[in-house]
Amino acid sequence: MSDVYDYGVWTMSIMSIVFFTIFAVGFFLPRKKREWRALGVFEAFIVALYAEMYGFPLTIYILSSFFGIKIPFIHLNGHLWASIFGLGEEGAMLELGMGCLVMVAGMSRVALGGWKIHRADDKLITDGVYGIVRHPQYLGFILITTGMLIHWPTLLTLVMFPILVVAYVHLAKKESKELAERFTEEYKSYRNLVPAFIPIRANRSSKTTLKG
Repeated sequence: MSDVYDYGVWTMSIMSIVFFTIFAVGFFLPRKKREWRALGVFEAFIVALYAEMYGFPLTIYILSSFFGIKIPFIHLNGHLWASIFGLGEEGAMLELGMGCLVMVAGMSRVALGGWKIHRADDKLITDGVYGIVRHPQYLGFILITTGMLIHWPTLLTLVMFPILVVAYVHLAKKESKELAERFTEEYKSYRNLVPAFIPIRANRSSKTTLKG
């Protein structure tokens, strides 16, 4: 095991948490209590992730101490999929690149969705990213956290991820119900044409577990 210890950089942890907090609040624009609660789940995920990424590597400590998986406390080894499967530095860089691409895809959906909401003028939004899926911002948050799990998985975030997905799917269903009551036939037509989360033009008569 190497004596190098690349962690304890709490300034980077705080800066990363603050950045994603400002991004999420600024573009998601939560107004209702349930939206703030769902945002809180995302915030908890972010805090757990970056506290380990730059602060204290709890997952590496547990794997090394209790499961006999010896992973040096070098920052590059935090890309755990590459470390566990022995893929080396190239594998770690590939893991980082794939994760960042998924994160950027998610962030773009949150940002574009927020921009459309800001310009909606109290009307039903059916174009732009909302012409691809009905809940682009919720999909965006799921993609952001998926990307984070790809390039920097931790035990805590692996546990929290399904909770986050369930929270956003539940929130999407609530939102769909409210929009259906408010816009009636207009929303019914929109719902029949545009999927909730997965941007695939499928047979709308068949129901899926992600239909919101």
